[in-house]
Amino acid sequence: MSGQLGAIIRAVVFILLALAACGVIFEFAGYSAFQMFHSIVDGAFLRRNALEHALRWALPLFITATGVVISFRAGYFNIGAQGQFYVGAICAAFVAEWLRGYPGGVVIPLCFAAGMTGGALWALWPGLLRLRSGADEVITTLMGNFLAGLLLVYVTAGPLKDPSGSGQQASSRPLEAAYRISTSNGVSPTIIGIAILVGLAMWWLVNRTAFGVLSGLGGRNPTMVQWQGASTWKIGLASFLISGALAGLAGTIELMGPNGRLAGGFLPAHGFTAVLIALVAGLSITGAAIAAFFFGGLASAALYLPVMAGLPSAAIDIVNASIALFITARSRLVDTLTKAWRRPWKTS
Repeated sequence: MSGQLGAIIRAVVFILLALAACGVIFEFAGYSAFQMFHSIVDGAFLRRNALEHALRWALPLFITATGVVISFRAGYFNIGAQGQFYVGAICAAFVAEWLRGYPGGVVIPLCFAAGMTGGALWALWPGLLRLRSGADEVITTLMGNFLAGLLLVYVTAGPLKDPSGSGQQASSRPLEAAYRISTSNGVSPTIIGIAILVGLAMWWLVNRTAFGVLSGLGGRNPTMVQWQGASTWKIGLASFLISGALAGLAGTIELMGPNGRLAGGFLPAHGFTAVLIALVAGLSITGAAIAAFFFGGLASAALYLPVMAGLPSAAIDIVNASIALFITARSRLVDTLTKAWRRPWKTS
């Protein structure tokens, strides 16, 4: 517990450093850093319905981030959550379209099953390439994101195209009201319940099962896993499948919840933000819940930046990129500072 607390404190410190760096950048660009921070805090957490708006983005981000945590803990850097998110939504949309007119009690579970299966299968092929031939999963999963993006464009402009659309943006037909699990605000007891169940299940998997122990050990020292008589191949494959299934589940929630339809290129940064959340959380499920709420607040605050601070909403992307830079560099920086601190004492 003390180790996890220390990791959270270090993450908070580096996030504050990243925000300070953003403040300096915006000041030099002619904007008010104070107004920026005030707008972010106010828009994310203090305004009326701020909690609801933050949860709208935080819940699917948390579900996807837990899958990223599982794969990263096992030592496999699945950067393809965005593509798995898209494919899960696409598979669920096809099921909803094919079964249009059937009762929601039948269609909704089938859509969730299709979405999770689609996400898992989209994670399976880079997983097999990594485990069978040693192909770099960072490259293959990243390329999978682009392929899934093109697939989304194809289905929304082709097989699932809404014939009554304006043509300004390719999209599918709206889902029937009986198949929706939330309104456009994206928060409902169903979505909250799914997120809680996923969080509890993944926490139990990581902390209370042999898979969780062996996958965490395998991420640090695969040889030790083999000495325990376990199969690194099975652990790796399971981590890819779980990660992809959870990203596909988040895509299904977006489709059947706030979006209500597929649209070309929707939420293009979702998967990458989930990776950032997993890193900020120190690959902890509990930490991922806290980090997801924080980044959900940032996404909500993007709506207020143009009005309150005169900043474009894309400023939140700069904030996220700065946090990513500082978080990914933190271990190296901590080691450097620790060595620099100890060196004078060793020479004295």
